[in-house]
Amino acid sequence: MDILSMTIKDAAIGLKSKKFSSVDLTKAYFDRIKKINPTLNAYVYEAKDEAFIDAENADKRIAKGSAAVLTGIPCAIKDIFCTKGIRTTCCSKILENFVPPYDATVISKLKNVGAVFLGKTNMDEFACGGSNEHSCFGPVKNPWDISRVSGGSSGGSAAAVSADLALFALGTDTGGSIREPASFCGCTGLKVTYGRVSRSGVMAFASSWDTIGTFAKTVEDAAIVLNAIAGHDERDSTTPNKPVPDYPKNINKEVKGLKIGVPKEYFGEGIDSKVREIVMAAIKEFEKAGAKIIEVSLPMTKYAIAAYYIATPAELSANLARFDGIRFGRKPHKEGKDLYDYYLAARGEGFGDEIKRRIMMGTYVLSAGYYDAYYLKAQKIRTLIIKEFEKAFEKVDIMISPVAPFPAFKIGEKIDDLLSMYLADALTIPINAAGVPALALPAGFAKGDGGVASSGAELPVGMQIIGPQFSEELLFQAGHAYQRLTNWHTMRPSV
Repeated sequence: MDILSMTIKDAAIGLKSKKFSSVDLTKAYFDRIKKINPTLNAYVYEAKDEAFIDAENADKRIAKGSAAVLTGIPCAIKDIFCTKGIRTTCCSKILENFVPPYDATVISKLKNVGAVFLGKTNMDEFACGGSNEHSCFGPVKNPWDISRVSGGSSGGSAAAVSADLALFALGTDTGGSIREPASFCGCTGLKVTYGRVSRSGVMAFASSWDTIGTFAKTVEDAAIVLNAIAGHDERDSTTPNKPVPDYPKNINKEVKGLKIGVPKEYFGEGIDSKVREIVMAAIKEFEKAGAKIIEVSLPMTKYAIAAYYIATPAELSANLARFDGIRFGRKPHKEGKDLYDYYLAARGEGFGDEIKRRIMMGTYVLSAGYYDAYYLKAQKIRTLIIKEFEKAFEKVDIMISPVAPFPAFKIGEKIDDLLSMYLADALTIPINAAGVPALALPAGFAKGDGGVASSGAELPVGMQIIGPQFSEELLFQAGHAYQRLTNWHTMRPSV
């Protein structure tokens, strides 16, 4: 087996049996990064010196017999997680020289188990975007067809895992930012229950919507990573003091008797016919395995995008107010004659167009006279969405839907069509509104618009398995069962 094509489980066994060392594994990944990253632009910072120190320490730990499953495993980190001594920019010019003095909680947890950090991955600026075209470092290209987007905002992490530039990667999901890139790039992506993983030390986009998750080659690998990073954190009051199951332990459970809901609104108008066909075929696999398929309705879905694009820009505008070029963020080149000019220059130079657009929307809906009409109403809609999901889960154990209405689109195709770009998240945003977990995994391939993709390969299509709050263990069981029945997750791009 090629050293780069292994899963976390395979690599852990190889490290323990001394077939190769963590240093060997880390070198192999950096060799691959050197060859492929100039094409994909998945990494914005390579932490070579730090990674080889981590790998040497991991090998010593393995030799002593005190290794965890993730000890010596190379991974990639979205450039939104604070990493002590390593640049963290959120792919924004305003933070181009920021080096955090501390680690995010999830980074500390991964360090504790001996994971190896290869570097920081590209993303939409401050996690605002669905295509990874809103980055000061340029867009990430899709490994299956470099003329197409990788998805956003965690596109760099998805592309890195898909193209074998990391064994797993961390990402964030506020409205689909893990699941959409996972779908577009053909890997497994987990959006956790809100509060299941600490957000401490992670740059905030919309604090009541943000979640931390992972990209992996398999569902089992995603379960292994969540085992290491989930749990209560005193630094994040939104993490409940709730026990963390041993996610991989019961992952081989069968799906016979499982009640699977099919939300009819997620298969209707606007969904590419091939995407619909692929996900319905996946649902048939569950039915053949003994699951019971039940149609459900989530009519509030149509209001989720409107609520999201009122509530999240409001929270974003509040969270980014600190970046004034004095306390946080770089100084402007031209400071102006007074403080007002200074602020205009600092934010004008530092923030990209999409961030400016969302800050303006957010400031508007929070302004006097508009708060009740917009922000408060959006929060009421969100409450109705939460109740609707709770009602649906009284009838079914999980639900299955497409991740995105279509496969990956061309770079530049939707950049000036904001409504079309925002509608790409129509099937993922409701899950964030409800605060429930969802697992995205490859379900097949479809041709892009205008025929076969320019690389000669078809484009990945993902489905998402949605569960009630804190049902990640059940999602892993269902997803792993599907990956035992199919081999879509084993496909790799030829980049």
